[in-house]
Amino acid sequence: MSNAERTQSLAGPGVTSRLGEQPVAAMPRGRLRALPAPVIWGAVWGVIQVISPLAFWWLEPKTVYALGLALIAAVYIGFSVADGRWQVIAAESSVAGLFVVVAAVSVSGSAWLLVLGLAGHGLKDLWQHRTQFVRNTRWWPPFCATVDWVAAGILAIATLMGIPFHG
Repeated sequence: MSNAERTQSLAGPGVTSRLGEQPVAAMPRGRLRALPAPVIWGAVWGVIQVISPLAFWWLEPKTVYALGLALIAAVYIGFSVADGRWQVIAAESSVAGLFVVVAAVSVSGSAWLLVLGLAGHGLKDLWQHRTQFVRNTRWWPPFCATVDWVAAGILAIATLMGIPFHG
């Protein structure tokens, strides 16, 4: 047994005793981990997104949701410009364009397109979180995925209940 292994076994489970690292206690098994702030705020903003048509009473709710989908998709264009790599800018602009098309078609199409667009954008956020394709977006993807999935879930339930998304 090496000296580091001996030190680790003496320190107990979940404690790091490597040189230069601060000791960190492991989370006990079976105990729920606290939700990170981006996920909590994402849930709040997901609900706000669902009630956003109330602020734009002169527009049909489907139009407001479609504008929201286009807006959240376009945010990554800004992040990609900040990243600065032309490949990232091209990829993110293309993906945002796809979501804009889905949003535009959903205005006169099925409300399920909005649900699919939001859920799909949440999957894109999950992919972004795992790959860090666009640099310097560590907290954004979990936040945005939560917004997308909360809004998609509520809109899916409303659609199943027969609530109309037109004036």
